Amino acid sequence: MSIAKRRLSPEESRLAALTAARDLLIETGPQAVTLKAVAGRIGRTHANLLHHFGSASGLQKALAAYLAKEICQTIGAAVIKTRSGEGSAREIVDLAFDAFDREGAGALASWMMLSGNEDALDPIVEAIHQLVDDLAEHGPDGRLLHEDTLTLCIMALGDALMGAQLAGALGLPRDTARAIAARQLDGSLERWQAERAATVVEITPGS
Repeated sequence: MSIAKRRLSPEESRLAALTAARDLLIETGPQAVTLKAVAGRIGRTHANLLHHFGSASGLQKALAAYLAKEICQTIGAAVIKTRSGEGSAREIVDLAFDAFDREGAGALASWMMLSGNEDALDPIVEAIHQLVDDLAEHGPDGRLLHEDTLTLCIMALGDALMGAQLAGALGLPRDTARAIAARQLDGSLERWQAERAATVVEITPGS
């Protein structure tokens, strides 16, 4: 049974709308994420979407929060995996860069700010802050983790908005920014592992 033909709970209806909005964002761009377009995609009315989100900017902000939560959960899992020796810094970098580029988070945030939604980045910033707090529980990161997160997100956002044009103008491979970010993150992970090893030695009896 299709979404349009079955009765959904408020939570299911909201999730269906956000999923459709994400698809529109990826397929067509942030300008396509309107209440009318999303309502048509899921077989609901404009009034139904207004009830859930209040306005087009409300829908876009909810979409930003939805994307940020999913993105941060994925990146957080990759960071923990890498720290255990099962992943790589480049994997984390690719996830972050893809989130802002192919998944449309960068374009959405920019479009919202240009449209006058000055708090467009709030959901993304809040989700990233929560990610950093969660990761800090897994090791002695302190300021270093915050700096790494800031650098990675700024690089990923900038690359999504003008990375292709800049790389082309400078005669560099398209993934140069990703390679630089991965090298920086590799260095940070090595320092984190060294700090962790030193901490273990300090608390080991008889050391």
